[in-house]
Amino acid sequence: MVEEVGRVGLVLLFFILGLDFPLRRIGEISRRVWSAGLMDLAANCLLLLVVGLLFGLDFLTAFTIATVAYATSSSITVKMLEEKKRLAGPESEYLLALLIFEDLASPLLVSVLFGLQRDGALSLSLLGLLVLKIIVLLGLALGAGAFLFSRLKSFFARYLREDFLPPFLVGLALGYAGLAVWLGLSEVLGAFLAGVMLAESEHAGPLENLLLSLRDLTLPFFFFWFGSSLRWAGGISSWTLLTVMLLLATLGKLFAVYAGGRKFGLSPRVSARAALSSNTRGEFSIVAASLAAVELKLLCGVFITVSALLGVVLFNLAPPLSAWFQKKFFPAPSAISERSGAGR
Repeated sequence: MVEEVGRVGLVLLFFILGLDFPLRRIGEISRRVWSAGLMDLAANCLLLLVVGLLFGLDFLTAFTIATVAYATSSSITVKMLEEKKRLAGPESEYLLALLIFEDLASPLLVSVLFGLQRDGALSLSLLGLLVLKIIVLLGLALGAGAFLFSRLKSFFARYLREDFLPPFLVGLALGYAGLAVWLGLSEVLGAFLAGVMLAESEHAGPLENLLLSLRDLTLPFFFFWFGSSLRWAGGISSWTLLTVMLLLATLGKLFAVYAGGRKFGLSPRVSARAALSSNTRGEFSIVAASLAAVELKLLCGVFITVSALLGVVLFNLAPPLSAWFQKKFFPAPSAISERSGAGR
């Protein structure tokens, strides 16, 4: 029962997330940060996939580890930006755009992982079928959003305070999530796409407010279930793999986010501050880890916990470390002149 209630909370989490992404905004974000987002995906997901295969893991296990290590926690990062009064900083727009890119990519990765878990052995035909299912589910959602829900703006405005609307929204989220599961994909992707198609109604904010209390009531059960499913008796399956995961995931984020920031037009100091602020792992990683085999769950759980703590430490140290980085590697012309004069 705890798991089932938790999965309802998970569906509502991704449904509400999808409400923030009307088609126009998805297009804008894609145009602005696609290069930085692809670098982030390559330096974190693809690199960890290759490392897992080099460790002798099968493709499914290596892909699980790569998916767990990929996404930065949006909730932790945004909360800390607010608390540290950095939302108005020059790096916040870039960081938020990159987080949105990850929010778009992560449900796809989780859905592929779910499909591989369900169907077993990997093959080109299986991957092709998975991609086809994702395209069908995506096409249905985009079509419904563009041609149906975009024309129901007055309907939602008129009945926004009616009692039937919250159950209608929950039914829509669970229904499309169920369609995704029936297709052999993850309920996470279905719920997210249900939110995307409803975002076209242009009432995302008020509709989101109708479901926040129910999400906050049910979602903790998912994290509680995940924690209770960890088995400590067997210990960590590979301390070496865990250490390499932590090292490469941290360095990969630093490199990809810094390089993406420079391409985005940020200064070296601001890019470094953004990179140091993007190492927390959280909700997406836990969703991916919940699909892992029992013997792998503990390793993933420890990785997520340590990454979250390390990410918070690096976030707090980001301003002084980025200032040192600027001074060390990109000194002002006057500082260079002073040093060369002192040398002479």
